[in-house]
Amino acid sequence: MHSGTGLRGLVRVAAGVLASLVVAGVPAVMAADGAANGQSAAAPPASSQSTAVVAAPADGGATATTDDAPAPDFLHSIEVYGLVDGYYGWAFNETNPQLRNFDVNHNNFSLNYVELALAKPVTDKSRAGFRVDFGAGDTADLVNSFEPGGTNYLKYVQQAYVSYLVPAGKGLTIDFGKFVTPHGAEVIESKDNWNYSRSLLFALAIPYYHAGVRVGYAVNDKVSLTGFLVNGWNSVKDNNTAKTVCGGVTFKPNAKLSIVSNYMVGKEQNDDADGGVRQLFDLVSTYAVNDKLSVLGNVDYGHDVLASDGVNWYGVAVGLRYQASPTWAFSPRYEYYNDKDAFTTGTSQNVQEITLTGEYKTPVGLLARIEFRTDFSDEQFFVKDSGSLSKTQPTVTFALIYAFSNK
Repeated sequence: MHSGTGLRGLVRVAAGVLASLVVAGVPAVMAADGAANGQSAAAPPASSQSTAVVAAPADGGATATTDDAPAPDFLHSIEVYGLVDGYYGWAFNETNPQLRNFDVNHNNFSLNYVELALAKPVTDKSRAGFRVDFGAGDTADLVNSFEPGGTNYLKYVQQAYVSYLVPAGKGLTIDFGKFVTPHGAEVIESKDNWNYSRSLLFALAIPYYHAGVRVGYAVNDKVSLTGFLVNGWNSVKDNNTAKTVCGGVTFKPNAKLSIVSNYMVGKEQNDDADGGVRQLFDLVSTYAVNDKLSVLGNVDYGHDVLASDGVNWYGVAVGLRYQASPTWAFSPRYEYYNDKDAFTTGTSQNVQEITLTGEYKTPVGLLARIEFRTDFSDEQFFVKDSGSLSKTQPTVTFALIYAFSNK
């Protein structure tokens, strides 16, 4: 891992910010079982765009004031989130696992991610805001590995954007900067997902982040719309002169069901490459059967044109989460992923995976997970320590996550 210098810098930044907040009288940071982005740990976010852009929060931290009382100090409205995520992984092929996002090390105690996020949500009383997420670890390296500006360009800044709430209708939110993608059923922070390892769809089918403009509008309490104009996939610095557009709809007919669909289209090859536009359709749905059982479905379909040849990739993931008790939960997942054009894996193949995750919320605020996963291909794809190839890749992972928030 090459994050030592950045991690020390992140720690210095975190220490300075937290010290300032304490002096200013911000409430003490507390251990949190929930998501750093305001999501419940009992169900994953409906999309990878983990901060809700489609509707202004009911209260962004600014308290109501009277004519006789001054407005609260700016720092009192700042929300602080963070996490430390580490794991030990064992791959039975005795080499680093393939087709994985962040659990990439075999027989090694690894720092997956350390994160500190600062945010001032927009409200009708304070219409300007921002969010900045700093992060370091193997996750930061991998997320930034496709950046046209270089693998170290803004590597430690997962998100950084300013926001403005336009007084139109129920409120039109405009964000400008770098933000995580709206696609997918999972997010970068492990604690906000049902499983510890990311799905094949998250690893292969969709982007991680974008840079540009994001607009969100809540039509009513059931329907929300989002629109994006961005540089492209995983690019703060654009690799061509074209732009990528995206539109999304979130439909929540009741408290149990959520359906999120996003469509993105734009040229993603370099200017000097002979290619066409890339398209991606993403659909995520979650349903709470009862207080203990929830189900999730995710479908992705992608198409691109390289030279004169069209390529396709697509897949489906199905997951369950059973909350056996307030402290114990179990989450199985199954996926099928088709890459017959060898665009995302480098080999013409169909890949499947089965994952079983057990989760325990400790009394001291730590989230502990143990996970068994097997990936299997219809080709001899997975490398073993001996140098031979296998159609299967079984792994087991032990993880500890600590999350905190001042809200």
